[in-house]
Amino acid sequence: MTERASHRAAPEHTHPDDVPVQTALAALADPVRVTLVRELADSAEWARSCGSFDVPVGKAALSHHFAVLRGAGLVEQRDEGPKRVNRLRREEFEARFPGLLDLVLREDPTH
Repeated sequence: MTERASHRAAPEHTHPDDVPVQTALAALADPVRVTLVRELADSAEWARSCGSFDVPVGKAALSHHFAVLRGAGLVEQRDEGPKRVNRLRREEFEARFPGLLDLVLREDPTH
């Protein structure tokens, strides 16, 4: 019995301990990525597939945004069948950058 090959490689993840503060800040400087982080923060772990986010970008741009978030240690992804599901690495990121995620998740009073 042979296993069917996956159509894509498993995502690579960066642990927050290996992320410079400039990388974390750059990842959180984009409004689309902030939306993704906020929506993940309000969702159960592994409950959101990449296609379930309401953001104004195409599929390729969305993949790029998730790659940036993975590279900054903010998001972990895994494949479940045909879907790639996500979780916010809240505890790990908070240990590396105490308080930063709370600032990002705080409601913006100007909106």
